[in-house]
Amino acid sequence: MADLEVIAWPAENEQQFWNGESGALNEILSGPCTTYEALDNALRSWLHLVAQGRDQYLGSEDDIASCSQKLLDSAIFNANKDYVRTQIIYSLLQEDEYGPLHGIANFLLLDGRTEESTFRCMVCEGCFSRLLDLIKGCGECDHRLHRLLLELMYEMSRIERLRPEDLMQVDDGFVTYLFQLIEALSDDVNDPYHYPVIRVLLVLNEQYMVASTSAAVDPTSPSSPMTNRVVKVLSVHGPSFRTFGENIILLLNRETETSLQLLILKLLYLLFTTSATYEYFYTNDLRVLLDVIIRNLLDLPGEMNVLRHTYLRVLAPLLAHTQLGQPPHYKRDQILSLLDILRGSGNAHFMPPEPTTLRLVERVAKIAWLLDNDSFEETPSPVLFGSLSLSQSASGVSLIAQVSEKPGIMTPSLKSDLAQESRDRREHEGGHGVGKQAKSLRPHRSLPEVPGHRHGVPMTQSPNVTRVHIHGSGQKKLPPKLPPPRRRTKLKTPNARESLDTNETLPASGSTTAT
Repeated sequence: MADLEVIAWPAENEQQFWNGESGALNEILSGPCTTYEALDNALRSWLHLVAQGRDQYLGSEDDIASCSQKLLDSAIFNANKDYVRTQIIYSLLQEDEYGPLHGIANFLLLDGRTEESTFRCMVCEGCFSRLLDLIKGCGECDHRLHRLLLELMYEMSRIERLRPEDLMQVDDGFVTYLFQLIEALSDDVNDPYHYPVIRVLLVLNEQYMVASTSAAVDPTSPSSPMTNRVVKVLSVHGPSFRTFGENIILLLNRETETSLQLLILKLLYLLFTTSATYEYFYTNDLRVLLDVIIRNLLDLPGEMNVLRHTYLRVLAPLLAHTQLGQPPHYKRDQILSLLDILRGSGNAHFMPPEPTTLRLVERVAKIAWLLDNDSFEETPSPVLFGSLSLSQSASGVSLIAQVSEKPGIMTPSLKSDLAQESRDRREHEGGHGVGKQAKSLRPHRSLPEVPGHRHGVPMTQSPNVTRVHIHGSGQKKLPPKLPPPRRRTKLKTPNARESLDTNETLPASGSTTAT
């Protein structure tokens, strides 16, 4: 679209840009496009207007997203979706100015999150290498575009497997550059750059894992294995980039999206099974990580076996290879209690755990410092001395590389489910304190209709009966059998002594019976 005619629509201020149906943006998108040439002119005009507004009065990313959403909702897009997507992707490959690139990247990000085929088409067209070059070039010049390109690379790479030639374009310099960005922003954990950069590193690690696993079974793959640049840089320069490790632990602690949890766990597994990165984390960070893993394992519902198995596969090398294996052993009793719970000990009312869960639990239980001294001396094992065998490590990488979850799926919480069940139970039993929203979850059941006939004979109204007063407890108020005794002003002393001598209890005042 670079050589097509651009119609300059007047938008000297924000009001003229948006101004409802008469605004410049709507004028472009509502015009007739009966030919491909007219459609190309409209797209180019839209892109020019967004680039112009970005530098003048579209200060936030939400404003740019509103422009993209208007294009997605327009008639010219809905009538020519494939053609418009293709033209926008080609513009990403050809455009060099940062203003139009911002509108292009925002549109592709917004469209790809609702239609995954957009990201797959971008991979097939070679957009990964283009994004790689743009991220390297605009970091110092345009921070807004730089962050947006990082998000676009992350979303595209976690949807579709990258081609081997794309991964070959990633070198140590680019990965080191991303780690340096995180270190430069270490003083502000809320900086918007933190998580986009971290997510790109996480998804690159997953792509390397998938590529190495596929190369082992694909005869057409290159003979030399592909180097995981993320693990390599941390192996050589890990002490210089510890902020990244602190951030992924914080992210795992806060994140509820299953796919992102799996991305973090995949990298942690490689770090804890690679000897050069055994001590990449500080000891206090490892303790925080162990607390997070224990909490999440206890909070996972029974059906979340994939995530549970991944946590257990990370837990074993974490306890065996890192500083946690050195005394004083942090939370040893809690770990043993967790393993008992995962074995199903004492839970006779629940289904027994599946064989894979039991096997992974026993692998953790065989770690040396979790065993008693007597059992450690009697049953030595290669795992007891703090190292997984090569076959276990290789098979673990293959299994972990294959697990995945669709983006946007949130991990359910066992505590939240139990709390909801408790609220539903109280509501069903007529308990108090149930909100209107909870009550509306159950359909209202109407009372049964009172029949007007019984066996074909009309029912007559019951005769009037004398109503009996009933206490609040539901019991009829019956007259006493005996009249109440007269109140005595003074008890006779002999009678009291006789009662005490015969070990009889004095009746309460006001309830003494007549003799």
